[in-house]
Amino acid sequence: MPTDKKGASYTYKNSGTNSQGNHYCSRDYGSDAVNQNAYHYSNQDGSYYYSNSDGSTYYNTGKGEAWYTPPDSNGASYYYNSSGNCNTNDQEEASKN
Repeated sequence: MPTDKKGASYTYKNSGTNSQGNHYCSRDYGSDAVNQNAYHYSNQDGSYYYSNSDGSTYYNTGKGEAWYTPPDSNGASYYYNSSGNCNTNDQEEASKN
């Protein structure tokens, strides 16, 4: 069984490329994981998104902006840009941008 960079074991569920050329991959981390069905996708425009087994998420626009939501954050997320700025936003506010 493969392991990720943190040493957690998983099995592949599905992966592929859609008709727009965007890649996706999903993994099953088992019932002990906060998010059993972790996945990521990467798009032709350079953006990518991770929904991780620990419950965190990460979205990168591919244009110098990113949002990270840590595990157990109660909706708080962190916005980063290429200038090195980091701001805390709530999840709803970050999703509007």
